[in-house]
Amino acid sequence: MPTNEAGADPAPLSTAEALQQWRSAERLVAVARRGRIAAEAAAAAAEDAAEAAAATSEAAKAALASMALAETSAAKTAAASKVVVLSTRADLAEAQTDEEMSEINEVDAQAQYRAATDRAGEKH
Repeated sequence: MPTNEAGADPAPLSTAEALQQWRSAERLVAVARRGRIAAEAAAAAAEDAAEAAAATSEAAKAALASMALAETSAAKTAAASKVVVLSTRADLAEAQTDEEMSEINEVDAQAQYRAATDRAGEKH
C-alpha cells in the first residue's frame, strides 16, 4: 500500500484500487465459505463414520469368539475415525476463522472503496 511522503500513514486508495481490493476480498470470502461448507460436510461424514464404527464394535462384542478379530478391527476403525473427526473439526474451526477474517477484510475493502468514491466525487 503506498504511503505519504512522511511514510507514516498510507495514501488513500484510488477508486479502482479500492474496488479491486473489495472484489479480491469478496473472492476470498467465497473461497473461505466454500471451504467451511466442505469442512462441515466432512465433519458430519466423519462423525457418521465414527458412530458406525462404534456400532460395529458393539455388534462384534455380542458375536461369537471368532468375532474378536472384527471387534479389534472395528475399535481401530473407531479410533481412526475419531482422529478424523478431531482433525476435521479443527479444519472446520480454521475454515470458519478464515471466513470471518475474509468478511472483515471485505468490509474494510468496501469501506475503502466508498471512501475513494467519496473522494473522487468531491474532486468534481
